[in-house]
Amino acid sequence: MRTRYLLFIIIFMSGCGGVGVSSSKTISTVDKSQKMTIYAMNNYTDTPRAGMRAANIAEGILLADGYQIDSKIDSDSRKLTLDEKLSVAAKRGSRYIFVGGVSEWRYKTGIDGEPAISLQFKIIDTKTRVVKWSAVASDSSWGNDSIGTVAQDLITDMIKK
Repeated sequence: MRTRYLLFIIIFMSGCGGVGVSSSKTISTVDKSQKMTIYAMNNYTDTPRAGMRAANIAEGILLADGYQIDSKIDSDSRKLTLDEKLSVAAKRGSRYIFVGGVSEWRYKTGIDGEPAISLQFKIIDTKTRVVKWSAVASDSSWGNDSIGTVAQDLITDMIKK
């Protein structure tokens, strides 16, 4: 009986949260010595400025990893097309752009209000216009965690994978 109870707890707990990360290749294909422009992510959520928040966290993680970052995280950058972003970054001397989207950035409704995040990122070479790296990930956590903490852990997992 005790074994059944323990098995039930394990199965129940495994469904309560977790990180799902899929990436095209490792980010190591991106040359850290080359400058990268980070743009605000497209925001597909009801949460204001979620794309700018995700980009800001990604910037900090990339800087900590030794990437040369040129920020363009502002609300005006979201109005640019991908071609315009590539051109602006190239003119600023960046070899790469970091773009993507936020499709979930919220606290779930319910008794605990767990944070839930879903992101998509890609790095594009401004010269060849080839996607050098891309990743998509989602995560949710316990109600006592903040969205910022969950986002930082998730983005770190995306970049380090």
